[in-house]
Amino acid sequence: MKMSRRARRMERHHKKARTPALNLVSLMDIFTILVFFLLVSSSNTQQLPSNKDLRLPASSSQTVPDETLVIAVTQEDVLVKGVSVAKVADVLVAANEIIPGLKEELDFLAGSSTTDSDQARRVTIMGDENISYDLIRKILTTCQQANYTRIAFAAVQKAKPKA
Repeated sequence: MKMSRRARRMERHHKKARTPALNLVSLMDIFTILVFFLLVSSSNTQQLPSNKDLRLPASSSQTVPDETLVIAVTQEDVLVKGVSVAKVADVLVAANEIIPGLKEELDFLAGSSTTDSDQARRVTIMGDENISYDLIRKILTTCQQANYTRIAFAAVQKAKPKA
């Protein structure tokens, strides 16, 4: 059967007006790339805060450290969570075995912690490999006075020699 010109024109117009089907292939490619990126970028390793003033000693330990409160000791400052609590020069000159600024900060953090007491009382000391033992001893004494008895030292893990 023959269609009139008007009917053919209206049919062409209605074909053009149809919305195209959603192309899911492109959308799936984008989400696949996004999921792959998220899987690669989220790892299970703990990242200690980096500081250009610190050069950590090397270690060959097999165990992975737990995530704890970090005390960083540079050549100039003693830092808790990246905030300076004492100057190294002042600590070394002082006759007191306890560092007052560090003790106050540790007491404050222990009081504001919502986790259980054993987990809240863990600390990791990141110290430059060239800092003096007197400074480390004073930091350890201060941690002990603030009831932080689970103390770990951060170090760079050395590669295992191939056999």
